[in-house]
Amino acid sequence: MSDLLWLADEQMGRLRPFFPGSHGRPRIDDRRVLSEIVFINRNGLR
Repeated sequence: MSDLLWLADEQMGRLRPFFPGSHGRPRIDDRRVLSEIVFINRNGLR
């Protein structure tokens, strides 16, 4: 699952303004986090 990305570059470009900036901690890849959320929602997992 770690190499599966559900969002294309164009889609991430449209969503990027809605993500908060970094506040001292290194950020996890936003695309990876959103892909995992989409995966969970599409497969009905809790």
